[in-house]
Amino acid sequence: MKAYLILEDGTVFTGVSIGSSREVISEIVFNTSMTGYLEVLTDPSYAGQAVVMTYPLIGNYGICREDMESLKPWPDGYIVRELSRIPSNFRSEDTIQHFLEENDIPGICGIDTRALTKILREKGTMNGMITTKVYDDLSEPIARMKEYRVTGVVNATTTKEKYVLPGEGKKVALLDLGAKKNIARSLNERGCQVTVYPAHTTAEEILASNPDGIMLSNGPGDPAENVEIIQEIKKLYDSNVPIFAICLGHQLMALATGASTYKLKYGHRGGNHPVKDLETGRVYISSQNHGYAVDADTLDPKVAQQAFVNVNDGTNEGLKYVGKNIFTVQYHPEACPGPQDSSYLFDRFIKMMEVNR
Repeated sequence: MKAYLILEDGTVFTGVSIGSSREVISEIVFNTSMTGYLEVLTDPSYAGQAVVMTYPLIGNYGICREDMESLKPWPDGYIVRELSRIPSNFRSEDTIQHFLEENDIPGICGIDTRALTKILREKGTMNGMITTKVYDDLSEPIARMKEYRVTGVVNATTTKEKYVLPGEGKKVALLDLGAKKNIARSLNERGCQVTVYPAHTTAEEILASNPDGIMLSNGPGDPAENVEIIQEIKKLYDSNVPIFAICLGHQLMALATGASTYKLKYGHRGGNHPVKDLETGRVYISSQNHGYAVDADTLDPKVAQQAFVNVNDGTNEGLKYVGKNIFTVQYHPEACPGPQDSSYLFDRFIKMMEVNR
């Protein structure tokens, strides 16, 4: 069945429908990872977005549900150059085509994803539509695309109830803002008892459990939208409990302490982004997935200082907080698959909790 990707600037790509055949409007973003398509599909940070995979062949090693980063996939749509319909992998349990179908995710394959990515890089992230319907007049669908906004996605992706991953070591409270499973797993593997809290849990409830440390997770959407959560994070900042924050958590901590965030032209999404540690000068290859960044010019130097920057564009990639046991990063140290360069940050968090006690 033919399918069409229509961008809000009027560009149309014609390809083949994969997954669900329903029509969807979403924000179109691209990911440069060469592997890990299942982890991309199940990353809650993609809620409200349709993902373009720049690597040309997707699906060749099938679906292994053990690798899922959440219980379900989150993107609104999936866009690839070529879909492998016959996976080759001893761990494969399913095809990506069937996975998209059973989760009602529309997709399109057979289009020039390189040309599409160049449009998004030059013009910036824009909304688009995946459809099997032929539109003789694009004015009506384009008007609907321009009205689309990514909203309410933290509420949609966070856990609905508190739960605990047992451990004999430090007690960590993980605020789930749309967390990937591997964050809790990375802490649990280091012996931590991890209690996962819904995004709108009050600071009082978290602090009443007397945690050794607090983890703020990744998540989707515009950080500035989460006004109530930011107020609670400010209370966590005012406590003396060590805090480690990743991605959206990093942005919300910055907002809670008076800094601002802004939307990047086309975001950072992929497993090959270089970040520089400003203290040591060392460069790490990182996994990233975010469309917003902290505005370093709005930081109060008495509150927070830049710790990491993106080598490609100089944007902020991490902060250290003055006089506080708090550090935050924009990228994903729990990345799996992907570079393991930054997994040491979890060990730093463990040591911070030990020293604090």
